[in-house]
Amino acid sequence: MKTKTYAGIPEDLAKLETAKIVLIPVPYDGTSTWQKGADKGPDAFLDASANMELYDIETDSEVYQQGVFLADAVAENASPEAMVEAVHQATKKYIKKNKFVTVFGGEHSVSIGTIRAFNEMFEDLTVLHIDAHADLRKSYEGSTCNHACAVYEASQTTNLIQVGIRSMDSIEKTVMDEEKTYFAHQMAMDDSWMDAAIDQMTDNVFITFDLDAFDPSIMPSTGTPEPGGLLYYETLEFLKQVFEEKNVVGFDIVELCPNEADKSSDFLAAKLYYKMLSYKFQNQNIEDGFESNFNDSNKEGNKKSKFNTEDEY
Repeated sequence: MKTKTYAGIPEDLAKLETAKIVLIPVPYDGTSTWQKGADKGPDAFLDASANMELYDIETDSEVYQQGVFLADAVAENASPEAMVEAVHQATKKYIKKNKFVTVFGGEHSVSIGTIRAFNEMFEDLTVLHIDAHADLRKSYEGSTCNHACAVYEASQTTNLIQVGIRSMDSIEKTVMDEEKTYFAHQMAMDDSWMDAAIDQMTDNVFITFDLDAFDPSIMPSTGTPEPGGLLYYETLEFLKQVFEEKNVVGFDIVELCPNEADKSSDFLAAKLYYKMLSYKFQNQNIEDGFESNFNDSNKEGNKKSKFNTEDEY
């Protein structure tokens, strides 16, 4: 990574011992099938972050003062499976240190390891998957750790809620829980989707955010841009509500495929990351300690394939 600290923050706010937040970069692009370049995403994101104002107007806060430790990048690329396991172990290591752990990819296959770690450490986990693509293939091109399989495992082991979906293969319908899937064309016609999705979440929520969930008019620099995506302020409205009503235990952001001729996508990714941190910590004093509610005895992870609910949506 080019920068010594996240966003160029002072080194005394970037120490692991005192920082509440950990950022793990994963510059991996081993399984993408169209435009390559997601391995350059973490550097572009960090470069944009270093040129960003660190006062957030909406929350009237400077969340970097909570401390952000920039971890060593997960550079494992021998195979998709090896990368996933390396991400899994790195993520779990920092969760155990009682940190708010975030990951910036890289292509979406990195999230398999991230989600696995959070599912092992937090009870009754909801995975909120914000994406243009369903990513529910059990295997693709000979691997279960392909970007097209990013949330298949989550669909079997967590309460998976999918938002913004507008591209998928018919085989994915055999796995998808359509009652917990919010398709982009339906969201455009019915603004009740935000409340409905939140009502289906358990208390502990992990967010995996693929940047191609955004409309390519504001986020062109992704590997597989799809028309008809989310816009910035509706996305923030939803995220703010999730952070207010649920215990967001961590998040990852993936699929920034930077373009030298257009830095706006890099900057949007940087602002989105900082905004999500701002929502998480807006009501926490800098002097207060951070207490994660992870459960280290949950070593086998959550075994439920789906969470039962008596409510109808």
